[in-house]
Amino acid sequence: MAATALQLNDNEEQQQITYLHDVVAKQKAAYTAAPYPSATDRRADLDKLAAALRKYKDELAEAVNTDFSSRSKAETMIAEIMVTLECISYNRKNLKKWMKPSRRHVSALFAPASNKVHYQPKGVVGIMVPWNYPVQLAAAPLATALASGNRAVIKMSEFTPATNAVMQRMLAEFFPEDQVAILSGEAEVGAAFSNVHWDHLIFTGSTAVARHVMSACGKNLVPVTLELGGKSPCIITDSTDIKAAAQALIFGKATNAGQTCIAPDYILCPKNKVAELKAAITDRYQQSFPTLKDNNDYTAIINERQHMRLQGLLKDAEAKGARITQLNNANEDFSGTRKIPLTIVENTSEDMTIMQDEIFGPLLPILTYDSLDEALNYIKKGPRPLALYLFSFNSAEQNKVLSETHAGGVTINDCLTHIAQDDMPFGGVGDSGIGAYHGKEGFVSLSHAKSVHKKGRINMGHLIHAPHDRFMHKLIYKFIIR
Repeated sequence: MAATALQLNDNEEQQQITYLHDVVAKQKAAYTAAPYPSATDRRADLDKLAAALRKYKDELAEAVNTDFSSRSKAETMIAEIMVTLECISYNRKNLKKWMKPSRRHVSALFAPASNKVHYQPKGVVGIMVPWNYPVQLAAAPLATALASGNRAVIKMSEFTPATNAVMQRMLAEFFPEDQVAILSGEAEVGAAFSNVHWDHLIFTGSTAVARHVMSACGKNLVPVTLELGGKSPCIITDSTDIKAAAQALIFGKATNAGQTCIAPDYILCPKNKVAELKAAITDRYQQSFPTLKDNNDYTAIINERQHMRLQGLLKDAEAKGARITQLNNANEDFSGTRKIPLTIVENTSEDMTIMQDEIFGPLLPILTYDSLDEALNYIKKGPRPLALYLFSFNSAEQNKVLSETHAGGVTINDCLTHIAQDDMPFGGVGDSGIGAYHGKEGFVSLSHAKSVHKKGRINMGHLIHAPHDRFMHKLIYKFIIR
Protein backbone atom coordinates (compact mmCIF):
# COMPACT_ATOMS: atom_id res chain seq x y z
CA MET A 1 0.00 0.00 0.00
CA ALA A 2 1.37 3.40 -0.93
CA ALA A 3 1.52 6.08 1.73
CA THR A 4 -1.58 8.27 1.72
CA ALA A 5 -2.11 11.82 2.90
CA LEU A 6 -5.69 12.35 1.79
CA GLN A 7 -8.17 13.86 4.22
CA LEU A 8 -10.21 11.04 5.63
CA ASN A 9 -13.82 10.46 6.47
CA ASP A 10 -14.88 8.59 9.58
CA ASN A 11 -14.93 5.23 7.79
CA GLU A 12 -11.35 5.60 6.66
CA GLU A 13 -9.84 6.43 10.04
CA GLN A 14 -9.39 2.78 10.98
CA GLN A 15 -7.79 2.05 7.63
CA GLN A 16 -5.20 4.72 8.31
CA ILE A 17 -4.53 3.31 11.76
CA THR A 18 -4.08 -0.17 10.28
CA TYR A 19 -1.72 1.26 7.67
CA LEU A 20 0.18 3.11 10.38
CA HIS A 21 0.97 -0.07 12.27
CA ASP A 22 1.81 -1.95 9.07
CA VAL A 23 4.23 0.67 7.77
CA VAL A 24 5.93 1.09 11.16
CA ALA A 25 6.55 -2.68 11.21
CA LYS A 26 8.02 -2.45 7.69
CA GLN A 27 10.30 0.40 8.65
CA LYS A 28 11.49 -1.30 11.82
CA ALA A 29 12.32 -4.44 9.82
CA ALA A 30 14.16 -2.36 7.22
CA TYR A 31 16.11 -0.56 9.94
CA THR A 32 17.10 -3.84 11.55
CA ALA A 33 18.43 -5.03 8.18
CA ALA A 34 20.43 -1.82 7.62
CA PRO A 35 20.93 -0.09 10.97
CA TYR A 36 23.80 2.23 10.08
CA PRO A 37 23.48 4.00 6.67
CA SER A 38 26.74 5.41 5.34
CA ALA A 39 27.40 9.12 4.93
CA THR A 40 27.12 8.59 1.17
CA ASP A 41 23.65 7.04 1.53
CA ARG A 42 22.47 9.78 3.88
CA ARG A 43 23.69 12.52 1.56
CA ALA A 44 21.88 10.83 -1.30
CA ASP A 45 18.67 10.81 0.76
CA LEU A 46 19.06 14.51 1.55
CA ASP A 47 19.68 15.22 -2.12
CA LYS A 48 16.46 13.37 -2.99
CA LEU A 49 14.50 15.41 -0.48
CA ALA A 50 15.92 18.66 -1.88
CA ALA A 51 15.16 17.53 -5.45
CA ALA A 52 11.61 16.60 -4.42
CA LEU A 53 10.96 20.03 -2.92
CA ARG A 54 12.36 21.81 -5.98
CA LYS A 55 10.27 19.68 -8.35
CA TYR A 56 7.03 20.12 -6.42
CA LYS A 57 7.53 23.66 -5.08
CA ASP A 58 4.89 25.25 -7.31
CA GLU A 59 2.32 22.54 -6.57
CA LEU A 60 3.03 22.83 -2.88
CA ALA A 61 2.63 26.61 -2.92
CA GLU A 62 -0.68 26.32 -4.75
CA ALA A 63 -1.89 23.61 -2.36
CA VAL A 64 -1.02 25.71 0.70
CA ASN A 65 -2.84 28.64 -0.88
CA THR A 66 -5.89 26.40 -1.34
CA ASP A 67 -5.82 25.18 2.26
CA PHE A 68 -5.57 28.70 3.66
CA SER A 69 -7.91 30.18 1.03
CA SER A 70 -5.27 32.88 0.62
CA ARG A 71 -1.53 32.64 1.10
CA SER A 72 0.97 34.06 -1.35
CA LYS A 73 3.32 31.85 -3.31
CA ALA A 74 6.19 34.09 -2.23
CA GLU A 75 5.45 33.56 1.46
CA THR A 76 5.38 29.78 1.04
CA MET A 77 8.56 29.85 -1.03
CA ILE A 78 10.44 31.88 1.59
CA ALA A 79 8.98 30.59 4.86
CA GLU A 80 8.68 26.94 3.86
CA ILE A 81 10.66 25.92 0.76
CA MET A 82 13.72 28.18 1.13
CA VAL A 83 14.10 27.60 4.86
CA THR A 84 13.85 23.83 4.42
CA LEU A 85 16.31 23.71 1.51
CA GLU A 86 18.81 25.66 3.59
CA CYS A 87 18.29 23.18 6.43
CA ILE A 88 18.92 20.26 4.07
CA SER A 89 22.05 21.90 2.67
CA TYR A 90 23.47 22.55 6.13
CA ASN A 91 22.82 18.98 7.24
CA ARG A 92 24.47 17.63 4.10
CA LYS A 93 27.52 19.86 4.47
CA ASN A 94 28.19 18.89 8.09
CA LEU A 95 27.02 15.28 8.05
CA LYS A 96 30.40 13.56 7.81
CA LYS A 97 31.80 15.65 10.66
CA TRP A 98 28.79 14.92 12.88
CA MET A 99 28.94 11.18 12.17
CA LYS A 100 32.61 10.90 13.14
CA PRO A 101 33.03 9.15 16.52
CA SER A 102 33.96 11.59 19.24
CA ARG A 103 37.15 10.82 21.20
CA ARG A 104 36.83 11.05 24.98
CA HIS A 105 39.24 11.11 27.87
CA VAL A 106 40.45 7.87 29.51
CA SER A 107 41.41 8.02 33.18
CA ALA A 108 44.96 6.87 33.89
CA LEU A 109 43.47 4.26 36.20
CA PHE A 110 41.92 2.48 33.20
CA ALA A 111 44.71 2.96 30.66
CA PRO A 112 45.77 1.75 28.20
CA ALA A 113 42.40 2.05 26.47
CA SER A 114 40.37 4.28 24.17
CA ASN A 115 37.00 5.96 24.68
CA LYS A 116 34.77 7.02 21.81
CA VAL A 117 31.15 8.06 21.43
CA HIS A 118 29.50 6.66 18.30
CA TYR A 119 26.36 8.40 17.03
CA GLN A 120 24.06 5.59 15.97
CA PRO A 121 20.66 6.11 14.29
CA LYS A 122 17.79 5.55 16.70
CA GLY A 123 15.62 3.72 14.16
CA VAL A 124 12.10 4.83 13.22
CA VAL A 125 11.04 8.40 13.97
CA GLY A 126 7.46 9.67 14.13
CA ILE A 127 6.83 13.26 13.00
CA MET A 128 3.54 14.98 13.91
CA VAL A 129 2.97 18.08 11.77
CA PRO A 130 0.71 21.09 12.50
CA TRP A 131 -1.29 23.02 9.92
CA ASN A 132 0.43 26.41 10.02
CA TYR A 133 3.59 25.50 8.06
CA PRO A 134 2.75 22.05 6.74
CA VAL A 135 5.64 21.76 4.29
CA GLN A 136 8.46 23.11 6.43
CA LEU A 137 7.35 21.38 9.63
CA ALA A 138 7.18 18.04 7.82
CA ALA A 139 10.26 18.31 5.62
CA ALA A 140 12.72 19.99 8.02
CA PRO A 141 12.34 17.33 10.77
CA LEU A 142 12.45 14.70 8.02
CA ALA A 143 15.77 16.13 6.83
CA THR A 144 17.17 15.82 10.34
CA ALA A 145 15.85 12.27 10.64
CA LEU A 146 17.45 11.25 7.31
CA ALA A 147 20.73 12.96 8.18
CA SER A 148 20.77 10.97 11.41
CA GLY A 149 20.25 7.74 9.44
CA ASN A 150 16.69 7.14 10.59
CA ARG A 151 13.45 6.18 8.85
CA ALA A 152 10.34 8.27 9.35
CA VAL A 153 6.55 8.22 9.35
CA ILE A 154 4.86 11.62 9.02
CA LYS A 155 1.39 12.45 10.37
CA MET A 156 0.00 15.51 8.57
CA SER A 157 -2.76 17.78 9.87
CA GLU A 158 -6.34 17.12 8.83
CA PHE A 159 -6.70 20.88 8.19
CA THR A 160 -4.35 20.89 5.16
CA PRO A 161 -5.82 18.24 2.82
CA ALA A 162 -4.59 19.83 -0.43
CA THR A 163 -1.03 20.13 0.87
CA ASN A 164 -1.17 16.62 2.27
CA ALA A 165 -2.12 15.18 -1.13
CA VAL A 166 0.84 16.86 -2.85
CA MET A 167 3.22 15.82 -0.07
CA GLN A 168 2.01 12.23 -0.47
CA ARG A 169 2.72 12.18 -4.21
CA MET A 170 6.05 13.92 -3.75
CA LEU A 171 7.44 11.62 -1.07
CA ALA A 172 6.06 8.46 -2.68
CA GLU A 173 7.91 9.37 -5.88
CA PHE A 174 11.28 9.85 -4.19
CA PHE A 175 11.27 7.43 -1.23
CA PRO A 176 10.08 3.85 -0.58
CA GLU A 177 7.52 3.59 2.18
CA ASP A 178 9.83 1.43 4.30
CA GLN A 179 12.01 4.56 4.55
CA VAL A 180 9.54 7.49 4.46
CA ALA A 181 5.76 7.18 4.81
CA ILE A 182 3.03 9.76 5.26
CA LEU A 183 -0.57 9.70 6.44
CA SER A 184 -3.34 11.98 7.64
CA GLY A 185 -6.36 11.72 9.85
CA GLU A 186 -8.13 13.34 12.77
CA ALA A 187 -8.00 12.83 16.53
CA GLU A 188 -8.33 9.04 16.45
CA VAL A 189 -5.38 8.67 14.07
CA GLY A 190 -3.39 11.22 16.08
CA ALA A 191 -3.99 9.27 19.29
CA ALA A 192 -2.92 6.02 17.62
CA PHE A 193 0.17 7.75 16.23
CA SER A 194 1.15 8.99 19.71
CA ASN A 195 0.85 5.48 21.11
CA VAL A 196 3.21 3.81 18.63
CA HIS A 197 6.45 2.52 20.14
CA TRP A 198 8.63 4.96 18.20
CA ASP A 199 12.37 5.22 18.62
CA HIS A 200 11.79 8.99 18.81
CA LEU A 201 8.78 11.26 18.30
CA ILE A 202 8.85 14.86 17.07
CA PHE A 203 5.67 16.81 17.79
CA THR A 204 4.96 20.38 16.74
CA GLY A 205 1.77 21.92 18.04
CA SER A 206 -0.01 23.31 21.06
CA THR A 207 1.02 22.80 24.66
CA ALA A 208 -2.40 21.35 25.50
CA VAL A 209 -2.15 18.62 22.85
CA ALA A 210 1.51 18.02 23.72
CA ARG A 211 0.52 16.96 27.24
CA HIS A 212 -1.58 14.12 25.78
CA VAL A 213 1.18 13.20 23.32
CA MET A 214 3.85 13.09 26.01
CA SER A 215 1.61 11.06 28.30
CA ALA A 216 1.12 8.49 25.55
CA CYS A 217 4.85 8.42 24.76
CA GLY A 218 5.66 7.97 28.44
CA LYS A 219 3.80 4.66 28.52
CA ASN A 220 6.23 3.30 25.92
CA LEU A 221 9.26 5.26 27.19
CA VAL A 222 9.51 7.00 23.82
CA PRO A 223 11.93 9.97 23.78
CA VAL A 224 10.30 13.15 22.49
CA THR A 225 11.08 16.47 20.91
CA LEU A 226 8.21 18.87 21.56
CA GLU A 227 8.15 22.17 19.69
CA LEU A 228 5.28 24.11 21.20
CA GLY A 229 4.46 27.79 21.56
CA GLY A 230 3.38 30.17 24.25
CA LYS A 231 3.12 33.88 24.72
CA SER A 232 6.32 35.19 23.17
CA PRO A 233 7.04 38.72 24.41
CA CYS A 234 8.60 41.61 22.53
CA ILE A 235 10.41 44.26 24.59
CA ILE A 236 10.82 47.79 23.27
CA THR A 237 13.35 49.95 25.12
CA ASP A 238 14.24 53.62 25.08
CA SER A 239 17.32 52.87 22.97
CA THR A 240 15.19 51.35 20.19
CA ASP A 241 14.94 52.64 16.64
CA ILE A 242 11.14 52.73 16.66
CA LYS A 243 10.70 52.71 12.87
CA ALA A 244 13.00 49.71 12.48
CA ALA A 245 11.24 47.92 15.34
CA ALA A 246 7.85 48.57 13.74
CA GLN A 247 9.02 47.12 10.44
CA ALA A 248 10.33 43.97 12.14
CA LEU A 249 7.18 43.62 14.24
CA ILE A 250 4.94 43.75 11.18
CA PHE A 251 7.07 41.07 9.54
CA GLY A 252 6.78 38.94 12.67
CA LYS A 253 3.04 39.44 13.13
CA ALA A 254 1.84 39.63 9.51
CA THR A 255 3.82 36.64 8.22
CA ASN A 256 1.23 33.87 7.87
CA ALA A 257 -1.17 36.31 9.56
CA GLY A 258 0.52 35.67 12.89
CA GLN A 259 -0.18 31.93 12.69
CA THR A 260 3.36 31.19 13.72
CA CYS A 261 4.55 29.56 16.94
CA ILE A 262 7.27 32.20 17.40
CA ALA A 263 5.21 35.22 16.35
CA PRO A 264 5.40 38.10 18.86
CA ASP A 265 2.43 37.58 21.14
CA TYR A 266 2.50 40.95 22.92
CA ILE A 267 4.64 44.07 23.17
CA LEU A 268 6.08 45.61 26.32
CA CYS A 269 6.73 49.27 25.55
CA PRO A 270 7.85 52.25 27.66
CA LYS A 271 4.86 54.52 28.26
CA ASN A 272 6.59 57.45 26.56
CA LYS A 273 7.12 55.43 23.37
CA VAL A 274 3.64 53.98 22.80
CA ALA A 275 2.26 56.76 20.60
CA GLU A 276 5.39 56.78 18.45
CA LEU A 277 5.34 52.98 18.14
CA LYS A 278 1.65 52.87 17.14
CA ALA A 279 2.20 55.56 14.53
CA ALA A 280 5.22 53.74 13.11
CA ILE A 281 3.36 50.40 12.97
CA THR A 282 0.36 52.03 11.29
CA ASP A 283 2.50 53.80 8.71
CA ARG A 284 4.63 50.76 7.86
CA TYR A 285 1.63 48.43 7.75
CA GLN A 286 -0.10 50.72 5.25
CA GLN A 287 3.00 50.64 3.06
CA SER A 288 3.23 46.87 3.19
CA PHE A 289 -0.50 46.14 2.86
CA PRO A 290 -2.42 49.07 1.32
CA THR A 291 -5.32 46.65 0.84
CA LEU A 292 -6.04 43.28 2.41
CA LYS A 293 -9.22 41.67 1.13
CA ASP A 294 -8.00 40.79 -2.37
CA ASN A 295 -4.30 41.02 -1.54
CA ASN A 296 -2.78 37.55 -1.77
CA ASP A 297 0.31 38.79 0.07
CA TYR A 298 -1.78 38.84 3.23
CA THR A 299 -2.63 35.36 4.50
CA ALA A 300 -6.08 34.33 5.62
CA ILE A 301 -6.88 32.45 8.81
CA ILE A 302 -6.67 28.70 8.17
CA ASN A 303 -10.33 27.80 8.88
CA GLU A 304 -13.56 29.14 10.33
CA ARG A 305 -12.89 27.57 13.73
CA GLN A 306 -9.68 29.55 14.14
CA HIS A 307 -11.29 32.65 12.68
CA MET A 308 -14.10 32.55 15.23
CA ARG A 309 -11.62 31.90 18.04
CA LEU A 310 -9.70 35.07 17.18
CA GLN A 311 -12.89 37.12 16.88
CA GLY A 312 -13.88 35.77 20.29
CA LEU A 313 -10.59 37.00 21.78
CA LEU A 314 -11.32 40.50 20.52
CA LYS A 315 -14.93 40.49 21.76
CA ASP A 316 -13.85 39.28 25.19
CA ALA A 317 -11.11 41.92 25.44
CA GLU A 318 -13.39 44.75 24.30
CA ALA A 319 -16.12 43.72 26.73
CA LYS A 320 -13.58 43.89 29.55
CA GLY A 321 -12.35 47.37 28.69
CA ALA A 322 -9.68 46.93 26.03
CA ARG A 323 -9.18 49.58 23.33
CA ILE A 324 -9.21 47.97 19.86
CA THR A 325 -7.58 49.54 16.79
CA GLN A 326 -7.91 47.67 13.49
CA LEU A 327 -5.41 48.70 10.83
CA ASN A 328 -7.94 48.47 8.00
CA ASN A 329 -6.29 51.03 5.76
CA ALA A 330 -8.79 50.81 2.91
CA ASN A 331 -11.84 50.46 5.17
CA GLU A 332 -12.65 47.09 3.59
CA ASP A 333 -15.49 44.73 4.47
CA PHE A 334 -14.02 41.30 5.23
CA SER A 335 -17.34 39.47 5.33
CA GLY A 336 -17.14 36.19 3.48
CA THR A 337 -13.40 36.00 3.99
CA ARG A 338 -11.25 34.70 6.82
CA LYS A 339 -8.94 37.69 6.77
CA ILE A 340 -8.35 39.74 9.89
CA PRO A 341 -6.28 42.94 9.68
CA LEU A 342 -3.49 43.57 12.14
CA THR A 343 -5.32 44.69 15.26
CA ILE A 344 -3.69 46.60 18.12
CA VAL A 345 -5.14 45.90 21.57
CA GLU A 346 -4.48 48.34 24.43
CA ASN A 347 -5.63 48.78 28.01
CA THR A 348 -5.51 45.05 28.61
CA SER A 349 -6.05 43.21 31.89
CA GLU A 350 -5.02 39.77 33.02
CA ASP A 351 -8.59 38.47 33.10
CA MET A 352 -8.83 38.84 29.32
CA THR A 353 -8.46 35.58 27.40
CA ILE A 354 -6.16 37.32 24.93
CA MET A 355 -3.65 37.78 27.76
CA GLN A 356 -3.93 34.16 28.91
CA ASP A 357 -3.88 32.07 25.72
CA GLU A 358 -1.42 32.03 22.83
CA ILE A 359 -2.97 34.32 20.21
CA PHE A 360 -1.76 32.64 16.99
CA GLY A 361 -3.18 35.35 14.77
CA PRO A 362 -2.79 39.03 13.78
CA LEU A 363 -3.84 40.51 17.14
CA LEU A 364 -1.19 42.54 18.93
CA PRO A 365 -1.60 43.66 22.56
CA ILE A 366 0.62 46.56 23.63
CA LEU A 367 1.42 46.72 27.34
CA THR A 368 3.29 49.59 28.98
CA TYR A 369 6.00 49.70 31.61
CA ASP A 370 7.93 52.30 33.60
CA SER A 371 11.18 50.38 34.07
CA LEU A 372 12.91 47.44 32.40
CA ASP A 373 12.75 45.55 35.70
CA GLU A 374 8.96 45.90 35.63
CA ALA A 375 8.84 44.45 32.11
CA LEU A 376 11.11 41.54 33.01
CA ASN A 377 9.10 40.74 36.13
CA TYR A 378 5.97 40.56 34.00
CA ILE A 379 7.61 38.06 31.66
CA LYS A 380 9.06 35.97 34.48
CA LYS A 381 5.74 35.46 36.23
CA GLY A 382 4.35 33.55 33.23
CA PRO A 383 5.35 30.26 31.55
CA ARG A 384 8.65 30.31 29.69
CA PRO A 385 7.99 31.30 26.05
CA LEU A 386 9.26 29.72 22.85
CA ALA A 387 10.70 33.05 21.66
CA LEU A 388 11.63 36.41 23.12
CA TYR A 389 12.29 39.57 21.13
CA LEU A 390 14.27 42.55 22.33
CA PHE A 391 14.67 45.83 20.51
CA SER A 392 17.62 47.59 22.06
CA PHE A 393 21.06 48.80 21.00
CA ASN A 394 22.21 49.08 24.59
CA SER A 395 24.54 46.20 25.50
CA ALA A 396 23.76 46.50 29.21
CA GLU A 397 20.04 46.15 28.46
CA GLN A 398 20.71 43.20 26.17
CA ASN A 399 22.78 41.41 28.81
CA LYS A 400 20.21 42.11 31.52
CA VAL A 401 17.37 40.64 29.47
CA LEU A 402 19.42 37.59 28.42
CA SER A 403 20.56 36.85 31.96
CA GLU A 404 17.22 37.38 33.71
CA THR A 405 14.77 35.61 31.38
CA HIS A 406 14.25 32.11 30.02
CA ALA A 407 13.03 31.51 26.46
CA GLY A 408 13.50 28.84 23.83
CA GLY A 409 15.30 31.35 21.61
CA VAL A 410 15.96 35.07 21.40
CA THR A 411 16.23 37.51 18.52
CA ILE A 412 17.59 40.98 19.19
CA ASN A 413 16.49 43.79 16.88
CA ASP A 414 14.46 41.57 14.55
CA CYS A 415 11.63 39.02 14.60
CA LEU A 416 11.40 35.33 13.66
CA THR A 417 14.83 35.10 12.06
CA HIS A 418 16.51 33.01 14.75
CA ILE A 419 14.55 29.97 13.53
CA ALA A 420 16.38 30.15 10.19
CA GLN A 421 19.88 30.00 11.71
CA ASP A 422 20.89 26.46 10.77
CA ASP A 423 23.87 26.28 13.12
CA MET A 424 21.78 26.99 16.20
CA PRO A 425 19.33 24.71 18.03
CA PHE A 426 15.66 25.58 17.88
CA GLY A 427 13.33 24.45 20.62
CA GLY A 428 11.45 25.44 23.70
CA VAL A 429 11.89 25.38 27.44
CA GLY A 430 9.28 24.46 30.03
CA ASP A 431 5.76 24.88 28.67
CA SER A 432 7.14 25.91 25.26
CA GLY A 433 8.83 22.61 24.52
CA ILE A 434 11.47 19.97 25.05
CA GLY A 435 14.55 19.33 22.92
CA ALA A 436 15.61 20.66 19.51
CA TYR A 437 15.90 19.35 15.97
CA HIS A 438 17.91 22.02 14.10
CA GLY A 439 21.64 21.84 13.39
CA LYS A 440 24.03 19.56 15.22
CA GLU A 441 21.73 19.43 18.24
CA GLY A 442 19.03 17.94 16.03
CA PHE A 443 21.42 15.31 14.71
CA VAL A 444 22.46 14.43 18.25
CA SER A 445 18.88 14.26 19.54
CA LEU A 446 17.90 11.77 16.80
CA SER A 447 21.02 9.68 17.34
CA HIS A 448 21.94 7.36 20.19
CA ALA A 449 25.24 8.44 21.70
CA LYS A 450 26.76 5.00 22.19
CA SER A 451 29.79 4.89 24.48
CA VAL A 452 32.53 2.49 23.40
CA HIS A 453 35.35 1.70 25.86
CA LYS A 454 38.03 -0.35 24.11
CA LYS A 455 40.91 -2.33 25.58
CA GLY A 456 43.79 -3.90 23.66
CA ARG A 457 46.04 -6.84 24.37
CA ILE A 458 47.52 -5.02 27.35
CA ASN A 459 44.74 -4.85 29.95
CA MET A 460 45.60 -3.65 33.43
CA GLY A 461 42.04 -3.91 34.67
CA HIS A 462 42.73 -7.17 36.48
CA LEU A 463 44.81 -5.23 39.01
CA ILE A 464 41.63 -4.07 40.73
CA HIS A 465 39.95 -7.47 40.69
CA ALA A 466 39.47 -9.57 43.82
CA PRO A 467 41.06 -10.39 46.18
CA HIS A 468 40.78 -6.81 47.43
CA ASP A 469 43.82 -6.63 49.70
CA ARG A 470 46.44 -6.34 46.99
CA PHE A 471 48.96 -3.56 46.51
CA MET A 472 46.90 -1.73 43.86
CA HIS A 473 43.92 -1.56 46.18
CA LYS A 474 46.08 -0.06 48.90
CA LEU A 475 47.33 2.61 46.47
CA ILE A 476 43.75 3.43 45.41
CA TYR A 477 42.66 3.79 49.02
CA LYS A 478 45.64 5.96 49.89
CA PHE A 479 45.89 8.33 46.91
CA ILE A 480 42.42 8.39 45.32
CA ILE A 481 39.79 7.58 47.91
CA ARG A 482 41.87 8.76 50.92
